[in-house]
Formats: sequence, structure tokens, C-alpha cells
Amino acid sequence: MKIFDVVVIGGGPAGCAMALDLNRRGYDVALCDQAKFPRDKVCGEFISPGADPILEWLGVLASIEALAPKRLKGVAISSYESAELEIDYPVSTETGLRPSSLSVPRYQLDALFLKQVQNAGVKVFEQHKVTDFIFDDDCVAGVHGWDENKTSFSLQAKLVVDAGGRNAVSLRKFNLKQEGNGKIAFSAHWQGVRLPDDYCYMHVSRPGYTGISSVGNGRANVVLVVDRSALDGKKAETLYHNVLMSNCRRCEMLQGAERVEPVRSVESLAFAVKPVPCGGLVLVGDAMGFIDPFTGEGIYLSLRSSQIAGEVIHAGFQNSNFSRKFLSVYNARRQEEFGDKFLLSRVLQWLIYNRPFCNGVMKRLSTNRVLAETLVGVIGDILPAKKVVSMKFLLRLLSTRRGANGQ
Repeated sequence: MKIFDVVVIGGGPAGCAMALDLNRRGYDVALCDQAKFPRDKVCGEFISPGADPILEWLGVLASIEALAPKRLKGVAISSYESAELEIDYPVSTETGLRPSSLSVPRYQLDALFLKQVQNAGVKVFEQHKVTDFIFDDDCVAGVHGWDENKTSFSLQAKLVVDAGGRNAVSLRKFNLKQEGNGKIAFSAHWQGVRLPDDYCYMHVSRPGYTGISSVGNGRANVVLVVDRSALDGKKAETLYHNVLMSNCRRCEMLQGAERVEPVRSVESLAFAVKPVPCGGLVLVGDAMGFIDPFTGEGIYLSLRSSQIAGEVIHAGFQNSNFSRKFLSVYNARRQEEFGDKFLLSRVLQWLIYNRPFCNGVMKRLSTNRVLAETLVGVIGDILPAKKVVSMKFLLRLLSTRRGANGQ
């Protein structure tokens, strides 16, 4: 049986980025996904500006641009039915220009990524569901599973990367998932939504918040995030429509619009993951955990975590060392890079569900564009989170003092 250098589980952005990275480094890579592409999934379909350099490095940005994706200038936030505060991304110190985020339907993005992987020479196994691992002592050395014909298959490898998302085989086998805030997201595309400008519109109000953005061709992706308890026996479609129309700002946008597909949902939006208990296995993307989508853009997090993992895996090959201890360097580097962002997410989650504070902060941001653009720059992954995760910034954010020039 052929032994690959690396087997990657999952054909989403994290898995494809990982496969492309390792392929570029000269490794023999196989990628398995249980689906047949193109396939769709629940997603905000929003890629923060910080992802552009990574997408270009992977060689896929030009192909994405060829799809004529929607480019968004920033975010527009409404707090408990107030008028939206439109906040542009801050000017880049390198280019002197304001960056923009990408809004691309996931079925298009993932199909494009997989095609790039195939063109690079990676062996792709579609409709191959990985169900278990092959072990050599205390290290993972390959995968077992079933193909589309329910025939068992095995692939041996020196290392396995699990990019299988929130339902990754690693999380189930080793019981690694630590449940988080119990939120659930509902998503559907709508035709004819009235969006005033090219922003991602975030509406905060009980019992949750929405993100609405154009994905081109007259369509918009409308995502609702609420606590799981909000369902309370209701049908998903009923809850989705009732909550959407309970906010006057959303009503204005959705008046006369039509939902053009069934409402889909995904649970366990925010969760943490315990360390991998063996060698020969690395987790990337959502399999490493997920932060609430209000302040955490999952695709950027997936792409960047795959970059970090690629560096560690390359070092592992150079040292012929895939032990648990050696590969744990990846966890440390990932935490170092994203720890402040995770903390910011927790702070803002508390803030948006506390109406007086949320309204106060929005008022403060409306009078201080420097604070507003700094915060959006961090959310957009173009400024380091340490710029806002500080007592000094929080005091300025909560201050009642006004100053349009950042004073």
C-alpha cells in the first residue's frame, strides 16, 4: 500500500489550504472529504480583509476575483433598532488604501478551492468518509473509512491533519470538544433585499443578532444567531422569520424580499477543544474550536491556522519527529496569535447582550471614528487584537467623553 506523507481530512478552506501549503513544500498529500463537490454549508460567507494575502499566497485569490465576488467596505452595526453605524476598514499603512472583505457563496468558494488542490497534483478522494485512524504505537499513521459504494478504504501516512470541522472524527474519537455557549445559527439566501450600501449589516437585538450581506447577483445571505433555548419547540423556519421581522431595521431591508432556499441551521457555534492526546495528528480550522461569528471570522481563522500548522509540520519532517510534544508547538503558536482575539470575542459577547452598555458603546463609536475603525480593523483581521484588548482601549470605549478625532 502506498504511504502518503500527509493525509488531510476535510475539503473546506482549512483542509484545502493545508493541502496546498504542504504540496508547495514538496510533500505527497492526499485529501479526503465525505461530500461530492460542489456542496453547500451554513456560513456567513464573509471573508475578512486579512485573508487576502493568504489567498494570494495560496494561488486562489485571482480565481476568486474571477467569480466577481462582492467586496464590502466594512460593517454597519445597529444596536437595539438604532440606525446603523457604518464603519469602514482602516486605511492600510502599506498601501494607503482601505481594504475590503470578500462575500462569496460557500458552494462556489469550496468548489474553487478543491479544484485548485486537484490542479496542484494532490490526490483527492471525494465521497470518502473517514471514520477512524490507523495507529503505530502512540502515533496516528493513517485513516480508515468508507467510500461512496460503502466499501472500506485505508490510507497510510506519516502524518494526518484533521480539518473535518465541528464534527471532525478526532473530536468524536478522543472526546476533545468542550461545549461552549449553546448558540445556534440559521441561514438562508434571499432575493431582493434592500441593502443601503456595500457593508455587512449586523443588527443586535434580543433574542440574538443577524448578519446580512450581499453575495452578488441580487442575493443576500441572511444569518440569525440565537441561544439554543430560543427554539423552545418552535420550527426553525418559524423562529427564523419571526425573529427577523421583530426588528424594524431588518424589516426595512427585507420588505418585499423573498427567501429562495430552505432555512438551514448549525449548532455549537462557539466551543473549545482539548489537546490532541497522541502524536502524528494535527487539527486545523473549526476542528480546533470556534469563536462566536459576531467577532470571529472563521475562514480567516482556518486559513491562518493552516499556515501556522504548515510551518510546524514542515519542521516535523525535517526532524523526523511527529511526537505529541513536538507537534504541540502548533497549539502554542496558534494561541499566541489568536488568544487576544478569543478574549475580545468573549468581552463583546457580554457587551452586545447588555443593552445599556451596547447602546453606550455604539454612541461612543459614532463620535470617535478612530476607535470605531480600530475595532473594525481588529475584527477584520487587519490589525492585531492587542490594540483593543487592553484596559486603556476599553476605558476609552466606555468613556462618556466625546471626540470625533479620536481624542
